[in-house]
Amino acid sequence: MRKAAIGLTASALLVGSLAGYEGYREHAYRDAVGVPTVGFGVTAGVHMGSRTDPVRAVQQLAAAADAHAREAARCIGPVPLHQHEFDAFVSLAYNVGAPAFCRSTLVKKLQQTPPDYPGACRELLRWVHAGGQPLPGLVRRRAEEYRLCMEGYPSTGSARTGAGQ
Repeated sequence: MRKAAIGLTASALLVGSLAGYEGYREHAYRDAVGVPTVGFGVTAGVHMGSRTDPVRAVQQLAAAADAHAREAARCIGPVPLHQHEFDAFVSLAYNVGAPAFCRSTLVKKLQQTPPDYPGACRELLRWVHAGGQPLPGLVRRRAEEYRLCMEGYPSTGSARTGAGQ
């Protein structure tokens, strides 16, 4: 059953998925576009030299996922979503940032009347570049998010359908 996006929150499945996508790093490093990052992909308040431990990193990840879920829900508005769709969209927002997510064609497709749910899910496949280059890890991540988003829809073929459009 779909619920208004503004009534959904980050699920445990989302937090676990983000941990797997991001991987854990104790010491700060620069991500693919040079942003200081630590733990499970946390960037807020991080500088080179920052450190974290696994327990704190999981707590930071859960808090960051929740914050991104609230921001994504605010952008999407009252559009009804299944939890699995919302989780896929929040995963993207966590990776690219809420401002980019909110300006995306994906959000515009959700806000159409009626919402274009499959079209919004396909938009996930376009977000595979960092620093102007496609990254294999992002291609895999977006394919997994797309499969999650499309759960329950009839098979649409390859997860790469629509990529690069």
